[in-house]
Amino acid sequence: MNTNLRIRLSVMMFLQFFVWGAWYGQMSKYMFTQLGATGAQVGNAYAAFSIAMIAAPFFMGMIADRYFAAQKVLGVLNMVGAGLLFYITQINDAESFYWVILAYCLTFAPTISLVNAVAMRHIGNPQRDFPGLRVLGTISWIAVTNLIGFLGIGDKVAIFQIAMTAALIQGLFSFLLPDTPPQATGAASFAKILGADAFLLLRDRSYLIFFIASILICIPLSFYYAMANPALTDAGMTNVENKMSLGQVSEVLFMLFIPLAFTRIGVKQMLIIGLLAWIVRFFCFAYGNAGAGEWLFITAILLHGVCFDFFFVTGQIYTDTKAGDAIKSQAQGLISLATYGVGMYIGSLLSGKITDFYTINGIKDWASIWLVPASIAAVVLVLFALIFKENQTKTNREYVNTFSE
Repeated sequence: MNTNLRIRLSVMMFLQFFVWGAWYGQMSKYMFTQLGATGAQVGNAYAAFSIAMIAAPFFMGMIADRYFAAQKVLGVLNMVGAGLLFYITQINDAESFYWVILAYCLTFAPTISLVNAVAMRHIGNPQRDFPGLRVLGTISWIAVTNLIGFLGIGDKVAIFQIAMTAALIQGLFSFLLPDTPPQATGAASFAKILGADAFLLLRDRSYLIFFIASILICIPLSFYYAMANPALTDAGMTNVENKMSLGQVSEVLFMLFIPLAFTRIGVKQMLIIGLLAWIVRFFCFAYGNAGAGEWLFITAILLHGVCFDFFFVTGQIYTDTKAGDAIKSQAQGLISLATYGVGMYIGSLLSGKITDFYTINGIKDWASIWLVPASIAAVVLVLFALIFKENQTKTNREYVNTFSE
């Protein structure tokens, strides 16, 4: 890959996650403090993102992949998104906010696939070159959340102004990206886009259990994304955004341990460790405080790498290996739709309702709130550990080969 191409693709990936990181983790605190939102309204706003994630594959498969160059679609969606983000900065009530954030998410969700599509089409060896581009997304997320933390604007409308500016830049810059014309041919069907062939994997009992567990564990994941920032702020922690960015640092570091973990302990134990980490982190959130107990909050944040990598990344590799060459893409699409779509939609709505349930006279009982996702994760762990079976001797070698290809 030549230097000019690498720079353009790197800027594209950096801007993509800069836009996302500017508003996503801070939206709940903004809604609580500036819009006077209820927990249910905050949950609905995060659920809007899941709705968009469900709709995105159909937009990509039926329209974007067939009729328009990917970089042009990326540019148009970002500029429309920038306009919607500007509109968001003018809104002062939570009900109106929901409809505009839903519209914005519908423009943003397809861009996640589009940046990957542009990158994959123009790099010679995706297995070798793509991780180096993708890690810039995590670095970008860390950068923007630290910027917001240092400026102390996590609950201000400035988070959407920053996202708007970055989206506009990404929109204009997209037209400077290498041409990526559509390649899909033939008739598109909802069944094919949904990944109907991948449903054959669910005949395997172990994969079915993993699939169900993946959906269920996204419920606690939604609690973290939606409620961690306002919970830590209410507890009196300072520089919340800066400290929460340690979760992304942890995510990068634990990614390096995945190949070794596959060879030493195998997929079932890795998934169990991931589930255990979810339980521990929510207990840390429940019983930490901004004084002598702040180390519990920091521990909960740092556990993000174990929680995410050892369950979701491991699960993606497990899915890739189980699917085989014929339906790999459909299988990855199906698990993404089930988790980031269905699972996080349920979790976002539930996190809002639980937060309202444990709010009395305007005061949120965060300890009780966090014990709910901890309990859900514990149930998932028990069911998974008892029912999931896998031939470790055979599969460990396959998983390592999949990761290193």
